[in-house]
Amino acid sequence: MINAKLAAQSHPNHQTIVKISEKVAFGGEELVIIGGPCTVESLEQMEIVAQKLSTASVQGLRGGVYKPRTSPYAFQGMGESGLKILARVRSHYNMPVVTEVMSISQIEVVAAHADMLQVGSRNMQNFDLLKALGQAGKPILLKRGLAATIEEFVMAAEYILSYGNPDVVLCERGIRSFDDYTRNVLDLGAVAALKQITHLPVIVDPSHAVGKRELVAPLARAAIACGADGLIIECHPEPEKSVSDARQALSLEDMVHLVNSLKPVATAVGRSISEAIGAGLEPAPIFCAA
Repeated sequence: MINAKLAAQSHPNHQTIVKISEKVAFGGEELVIIGGPCTVESLEQMEIVAQKLSTASVQGLRGGVYKPRTSPYAFQGMGESGLKILARVRSHYNMPVVTEVMSISQIEVVAAHADMLQVGSRNMQNFDLLKALGQAGKPILLKRGLAATIEEFVMAAEYILSYGNPDVVLCERGIRSFDDYTRNVLDLGAVAALKQITHLPVIVDPSHAVGKRELVAPLARAAIACGADGLIIECHPEPEKSVSDARQALSLEDMVHLVNSLKPVATAVGRSISEAIGAGLEPAPIFCAA
C-alpha cells in the first residue's frame, strides 16, 4: 500500500477535477488534449500553431521556454520572452497554456504567464521545487521520472499536495529501458494503476515516450482506451525544422487528424472530446509587432 494520505483514492468514484481555465478541466468525462511545439521559437510560430489547433478539438497549448537539455550546448529556450509570446497567443485564442518550470526562482514569472506549471521528468524528485509549487497557486502537471516507480511518482505528487496545492495532474511519459528502438517505454499499465490508486487526473505524453512521430497516434489512442484523462502531444508547423525533438513532432495537419481519430475511441470508453475552441474565431496576424 502506498503511503500517500492526500493522493490516495478513498473510494472508486473519488476523482479530483483540476481546472486550468473556465472551460478546460482534467478529470471529468471530457478529455483534455494539449498540443504545441517542444520549444517556443517565435511569436509567428506560436500564432500558426494556435490558429490551427484552435480549429480542432485541442483545448490547450504547450510550449517550452526553459528547456532542460542533456547537452549544455543545446538550445535552452527563450526564457521570459518566450513566456510573453505564450501569454499573447493565449489571450487571443482563449487557449490555456502549459509550460515547464525548472527551478524555484522561475516559479513567479512562469505563474504570471501560464495557466499550468509543468514539472519535467528530470525534476520529479526535486523535492524543494515540489514544496514550492505546493504554494504556487497554479495547477501543476507532474511528469513521471524516467526511472521512477509508481510509488515514487505518487509520493512526488504527495509533496505538492501536502504543501497546499490540490490541483495536480499526473503525466505518464515513458520510462527508460534496455531497448533503444523507442525513446522510452510507455507504461500504460501505470496509467490504469494510477487511476485506481489515486484520485488525481492522469494524462499521457506519447511524444516523449516513443520519440518517433509515426508511433505517436496509435499510442495516443491506446492511452485513451486504457483510461487516460487526456494527452499532451508535440506538434510543429515544420517538424523537421524544430529546434528541439524534431523527430517526434507531428505536423499540424497530422495533429488534427490524430485528434479526430480519438473521438470514436473516447466514445467507446464513455468519454468525449470537446468541440473546437476557435470555431468562428477570426485569425489575426498578431506576430507582426513583436
